[in-house]
Amino acid sequence: MALVPALDLRPVSNDLQVAHVMPSNIEAEQALLGALLYDNAAFERLGDHLQARHFFEPFHQRLYAAIETNVRKGQLAEPILLAEQFNRDPAFAELGGIRYLAALVDRAPPAANAPDYARSVYDLALRRDLIRIGGEISTQAQQGDAELDARDQIEQAEQQLYQLAETGGVSSGFVNFSDALQGAVAMAAEAHARDGGLAGLSTGLIDLDQKIGGMHPSDLIILAARPSMGKTSLACNVAFDVARHYAWEPQPDGSKKTVSGGVVAFFSLEMSAEQLAMRLLAEVSGVSGDRLRKGEIDASEFGRVRDAALEIQEAPLYIDATGGITLAKLTARARRLKRMVGLDLVVVDYLQLITTGAGGPENRVQEVSMITQGLKALAKELSVPVMALSQLSRQVENREDKKPQLSDLRESGSIEQDADMVMFVYRESYYLSRLEPQPNTPEHFEWQEKMDKVMGLAEIIIGKQRHGPIGTVRLSFNEDLTKFGNLARDSARYDQH
Repeated sequence: MALVPALDLRPVSNDLQVAHVMPSNIEAEQALLGALLYDNAAFERLGDHLQARHFFEPFHQRLYAAIETNVRKGQLAEPILLAEQFNRDPAFAELGGIRYLAALVDRAPPAANAPDYARSVYDLALRRDLIRIGGEISTQAQQGDAELDARDQIEQAEQQLYQLAETGGVSSGFVNFSDALQGAVAMAAEAHARDGGLAGLSTGLIDLDQKIGGMHPSDLIILAARPSMGKTSLACNVAFDVARHYAWEPQPDGSKKTVSGGVVAFFSLEMSAEQLAMRLLAEVSGVSGDRLRKGEIDASEFGRVRDAALEIQEAPLYIDATGGITLAKLTARARRLKRMVGLDLVVVDYLQLITTGAGGPENRVQEVSMITQGLKALAKELSVPVMALSQLSRQVENREDKKPQLSDLRESGSIEQDADMVMFVYRESYYLSRLEPQPNTPEHFEWQEKMDKVMGLAEIIIGKQRHGPIGTVRLSFNEDLTKFGNLARDSARYDQH
């Protein structure tokens, strides 16, 4: 029996319609499906990029999905078995029923050629999506939109193009639960392969990692504190530790898969790139940042600084020090960085300095809500953790117990609601140092005893965590180097919570 001719679903009533034919290749779709039906093992050679929605003919989409389901379940995918699944499908009956499937197998090319046909089907699907996106951009630009200005349209277009480049589709839509389950099992398998290691990205701080399980993709992490507590220092420490341990391995499609550490984007809205670099130089070299700025270092220390600079410059840590950056620009630059070199962690210092751009809401609480929602959406879109620093309100200073709480967050409602994790930095020594009594008095001796107990210590208070327990983690803090570290396990001051 002759194979059913390639379906011609394209309008050809006049030249204008022919000029607007969506690119497709029904013959390539038939060849690929025939090869898969003839040899199910060919499916494993296709990779993960091709999906049912990439086929042009709707029935071919359903047929490919059925083949994929059977193969992944370890079941045979052949014409007789599949025909039972489609016995109520009108398109299947119209094409000839089981005879159509048999004809696909009869005319199937060698299974070794299946990847070539898959690439053709996938490429044509991307071209169709490009045409759709281009049409939408053109229509929006010509007609205008009362709710979207030109910059918003550019941001929307860039987001669509990024999603197309990364996933091969402009909208994920509904995801079958079995697909989501496979992703969850894969994450668990990776953690198991690390022999009980972290499921997320390490902060470089052992006790903090044990408490939170590392920083997870798609999570919005809020790191909050009053000024001078060290939240920027902690963010720098974490960002550099992630970047310095970056390692990757090549994938079959030519892409890079991060196996350790990661590429970091650090948006510094308050400090300049040079100021951040000075902090990192102090941390890595072990030379006081204050002495570095004043030039009060000897030849030996300068050698350590030089060596530290060589180490730092190799780390994939990218700093954007644009002051008052808008959420749209921040999002666009993060997407661009991921597309160009990869991206595994985004740090924003700090949240309240981001703007929503012209025409934003006058209510600050509403604007912060838009910003936190945007950062959470960015974390999900790029599948990376986003750590956003946040200021605390002054009400902390008016309490006797100055340990921060969730209610201390500025515009706390939206931040607390959108965040997957909220961490506070607290150093008792900072507050105690401001209460120093007159020297050589009984009160001063008592004060000195208290200072000796808390000097060089910091607490990370986990006020919210969707994936685990809340609690407190104690760290060491070197004020000269603005560096957080792990407490010695055998220290008498160590307290595991």
